[in-house]
Amino acid sequence: MDQFSHSSTVDIRTCGINLNHWYVVARNIEVTAQPLEVLLWHDPIVLYRDEIGKVHGLENRCPHRQVKLSEGKVVKNSLECAYHGWQFNEEGHCTFIPYLTEKQKIPNCQIYAYPVQELDGFIWLFPGDKNELERNKIKPMGVMEWEHLNYIATVSQIECRGHFSFLIENLMDMYHGHLHENYQAWTDAQLKKVSVNEHEIKALYEAQSYYKIDKIWSIFQLFFPSLRRLHSEPLEVIYLYPHWISSLGNDFKIYCLLCPVNETYTKAYLIHFTSLNSFWRLHKLPKWFRQFIKNSLFGTAQKMLDGLVRQDIKMIEQEQESYLGNSQRRTYEVNPTISQVQKLIKQQLSEKLDKLK
Repeated sequence: MDQFSHSSTVDIRTCGINLNHWYVVARNIEVTAQPLEVLLWHDPIVLYRDEIGKVHGLENRCPHRQVKLSEGKVVKNSLECAYHGWQFNEEGHCTFIPYLTEKQKIPNCQIYAYPVQELDGFIWLFPGDKNELERNKIKPMGVMEWEHLNYIATVSQIECRGHFSFLIENLMDMYHGHLHENYQAWTDAQLKKVSVNEHEIKALYEAQSYYKIDKIWSIFQLFFPSLRRLHSEPLEVIYLYPHWISSLGNDFKIYCLLCPVNETYTKAYLIHFTSLNSFWRLHKLPKWFRQFIKNSLFGTAQKMLDGLVRQDIKMIEQEQESYLGNSQRRTYEVNPTISQVQKLIKQQLSEKLDKLK
């Protein structure tokens, strides 16, 4: 039996997630002074910032009456329930009940506290075994280009009524460029190689790119199709469970950071980077000016990215609807990357179940 051995009874379209990974549950700008509820694989979680701005994540329920803590407010470093004013610290311990008498003690009613990191513009949360996290020193994947002055970012949020496997298959299958018309940065992809290990799948395509970012005016190719010229570029897509990374030559890099909500709903963040590495003169300018350029150009690919997302979501939701209508209907696939994606998803679930035994 190979490294992807798994039970044939697992349905890829209802398959759960391996909790022992870092998932992205929000952008850092979404977490403000007001507590924020997020959902990760059926679990309601409340995020909040303490007095010094550090982000914490707690199970989103007050153990007193089981109402949502996200309806409350932050009081110094604690989260206060809106209903009766019970307060909880970052470890989930109840620390204050406003009407407690001198003869009463605070109940031992700790709620679950999640490991959380604010990194590269996003909130990463680890929903799995804390001992496993510590033992294996598991780190968030991160987005190295987020702070780098040579990369211009655009972010589009994906809210999709579909199982996360549909989204990953969409991202790994570069033959669906046919769908995107003017939104697509490339055309005529041809699969050259698929590499597989227990944690990731790499698919290398050869594609014709419309863009070449090698002159100061190149950024205008995003707005004026007449400036684009087809040329061959390597197109690499990587499923680094549970997230996705893509690069088109040296000019573009894209991340998809996943937050599976449940079997029929997926949230994700798609981050598109345009590289300025070719502009060596720009690199000699003062850092403050380069930061100004980076900040000023943030979101320049928004129309293109949002267009791609809308079209992909429409297809994925139709796939999900068809599955729910008849889960036994056979589908046909000729891209070998997709079968490997499905094996990896199932293998990751099996790995989680094995550690629970």
